[in-house]
Amino acid sequence: MAESLDSHIKKVIEGNRYFENVFQTVTRMILDGSDKLEKVTVNGRSTYDFKVFRSGSKHIIGMFDEINSFVSFVKDAAESGSSAEMSFVLIGEPGNGKTYFVDYLNKIYREYVTLAKDGFPDNMRYTFRFNNLDKIGGYGKITSIESQTFEDPMVLAMNLFETQDSNIKYISKLGAKDAHIEKFYKSYRPLGACSDYIFNQIRNYCNGDITKMMEFIEVVPQPISESRGTLTGKYAAKDKITSSAVDLLGEESISRLLHISDTNNPYRFDLRRGALARVAGGGIHFADEIFKNKKDLVQVYLGVIQNRTIDIEGFKWPLDTLIIATSNNSEFARFLEEKEQAPIIDRCRLTYMAHNTNYKLQQELTSFAIGSREKTTFSGQKLHIDPNLNYAISVSVILTRMPPNDKLTPVEMMKLAAGEVAGEKSIKTLVEVINELNNDPDITKRFGQKGLGHRNLGRAIQVLLERSETQEGKCMYAGDIFPAYESIILDYIQEPNDRIKYANDLKIARGLHRKNVMMAIFNAYMDEPSAVEKDVMIYVNMIIGIDAKNLGPDKIWTYKDPQTGKLVPLKIDETFIDSVEARLGLKSKEQKQSYRTTITKIYGQKMIQDPNYNFMDNNELVKAVTDVRLKSDVAGAGSLVGALSNRTNEENQKLYNRMIDTMMNKLGYCKTCAQKTIEYFCTQDDAN
Repeated sequence: MAESLDSHIKKVIEGNRYFENVFQTVTRMILDGSDKLEKVTVNGRSTYDFKVFRSGSKHIIGMFDEINSFVSFVKDAAESGSSAEMSFVLIGEPGNGKTYFVDYLNKIYREYVTLAKDGFPDNMRYTFRFNNLDKIGGYGKITSIESQTFEDPMVLAMNLFETQDSNIKYISKLGAKDAHIEKFYKSYRPLGACSDYIFNQIRNYCNGDITKMMEFIEVVPQPISESRGTLTGKYAAKDKITSSAVDLLGEESISRLLHISDTNNPYRFDLRRGALARVAGGGIHFADEIFKNKKDLVQVYLGVIQNRTIDIEGFKWPLDTLIIATSNNSEFARFLEEKEQAPIIDRCRLTYMAHNTNYKLQQELTSFAIGSREKTTFSGQKLHIDPNLNYAISVSVILTRMPPNDKLTPVEMMKLAAGEVAGEKSIKTLVEVINELNNDPDITKRFGQKGLGHRNLGRAIQVLLERSETQEGKCMYAGDIFPAYESIILDYIQEPNDRIKYANDLKIARGLHRKNVMMAIFNAYMDEPSAVEKDVMIYVNMIIGIDAKNLGPDKIWTYKDPQTGKLVPLKIDETFIDSVEARLGLKSKEQKQSYRTTITKIYGQKMIQDPNYNFMDNNELVKAVTDVRLKSDVAGAGSLVGALSNRTNEENQKLYNRMIDTMMNKLGYCKTCAQKTIEYFCTQDDAN
C-alpha cells in the first residue's frame, strides 16, 4: 500500500518503523528479547545457544560454534566494525549442513521482516518509486520507476536537496530531534545512480519546489519473495561458459533504450537482471560454492564485498547486503593454491563447519532424514520402523566423525561429546584432544571435520528401503542398516584410508547396537519397558547404601527417591553387587572401592542438574547389570539364548511368545523386527 514520503519519515521518527542496515536487523532478530539466548556447555566449553535457530519443525541442530561465529560477525558489522566490509564464508565437507544453515537463516529473516505485532514497531522494509514520469518526458511509455536496488526512503529523505543542511532542516520540520538526525546520518549513503539521475530531473522540473517534488514520490513495502530472489537471494556457481558478471550485476537493457531518450541515463542498465540488486535493500545474498566460480566472477565478488556497491561503467549503486557464501574443502584448497586470488580471502570471515559430533543431537537429524510422514512399502502397506534403527544409524555416522587419537577411543570421544560418562575419562581429556586437533593446519584433521555426512546417511536409508527384506518384512530393521552403510562406504568414499577407518568404525557401531539389543531383550524378558534402568539404579543405590551409617543387620537401607521425594526401602544384596563388579573386571577390593567412589561422585554431580539421571549412558555398567540379570534369572533353563534358540519344548516356546508379545505391545516392535532382534541376540554376531 503506497503512502507519502513525509508519512514514512514521521513513522520512523516516532519509532513505529525502522531505518537500519541489514546487519542491525539480523542482530535484532537474533538477540532482541530476554529469552533469545542461553549459556550451554558443548564439548567441555561454555558457549551460547541462540533460540531463533531452534524453532520450527525442521530447525537447525547443533552448529554451536558456527552460529556463535555468525552472530559475532553480524553484531560487529551492526556496530560498524570491520565485518561490515566482509562476507561470511562457511567451509566444510559436503553434506554437513552449510547450505541448510543459510537457507534456514533466509527463511527466518523473511518471516521476521513480514512479522507484525501489535504495540511493536513495523519490521517491514520499505522502498520508494517515482511516478508521473510522463510529465517529465524522456521515458516513453515508462511512467513509474521503482528504486532498482530497493533503497530505503530515509536514504531519499537525506538526499532531497543538494545540501546536507537543507535535508536536515526538512527532516527536523517533520519532528526529528538532534538525536534522530545524528542516528540517521550515521547510516547515510548517496542515492544509486539511476535514482539520483531521475530525482535530479524531478527537482529541475519542479524548480526545487518540494511540495511539487513530493507528488512524484511514493513509499511502498519492499516485495519479499523466495522464488523471485527479493530480500533473500541465491547465486549458485555455474560452469565457466554460461556464467557471467551479468548474473550478479545486471546489464544494459535493450527494451529500456527503446523508451529512454537520453542514452546517458543510468536507468538504461537493468540491475534486477542480476542477483545482487534484488537483495540490495537490506537483504541477504547467498553465494553457493563461491570458489567454484571463474576468476572474473570472483573479482566481481571482491569488488562488491569490499566497496558494497554495484559498479557498471562508472555508475555506482550502494548496497545494503549481508553476503554469505559456502565452499567445500577441496574447492577452497584449490582456490588457495592460486596465490593471485589472495585479496578475496582477506575480505572473508572464514568459518570451518564441522559435522555434528553429538550422537544425541544426531538422532534428531536422523529423524529428519527418516521422515515424519508414514512410510509404506512398494505395495502401499504400512512400513514399520525398528525402535533401534535411529540409534544404529546415528552412532554409525558419529563414530566416523571421531578422529583417531591415542588419548581417547572413538566410543569415549563420542560419549564425552554427548555430555555422557566415559569410564574414568573426563571431559577435560576431550577438551585437550579437541584443542590439539584444532591446531592442525590441515583442516580435514580437525575435530569433526571428516566423516560420513548427512547425504551419505540419507543414501544408507535409501539402500535400506530398497532391500527386499525391508519390503517383504514391512519393517526397516536396524540390523540391516550396517550392510547399507558398507555399500555406501564402498561406492561413495574414494580415499582408501578413509574407507578402512569407516569400516572399522562400523564394527564398533555394530557392537554398540548389540548392547542396545541386549537391553531390549532383558526388558522384554522382564516384561517391563524400563527393567534395565531400574536394575542399574538398584546397583547404584546399593553401593551408596552399603556404607550408610543407618544400615542395620537386616541390610535394609531406606533412602529418599530424588524423582518422587518418597522414602524407599532397599535390601542390599552383596552377591548382586559383586557379580556386577566382576563383570566390569574389578577384582581387588581397592579397584571395587575406587569404582564405587567414581559412581557415587557422578551420582552426586548429575542429580543436582537432573533428578531423572539414570546412568543409562554408562554402557559398561548397563551391560554388566544386564548380563548378571540374564544369567542369574534364567539359570534353570541353561541360558536365555538356549531357551530362545531351542523352542522344541513347550516352556521355551511360551517364553518366546511372551517376549514377542511384550516387544510388540510394550516396546514398539513389530512382529518382523521382534523376531529378527531375538534371532540376532541368539547369535554371537558382533558380541565382541
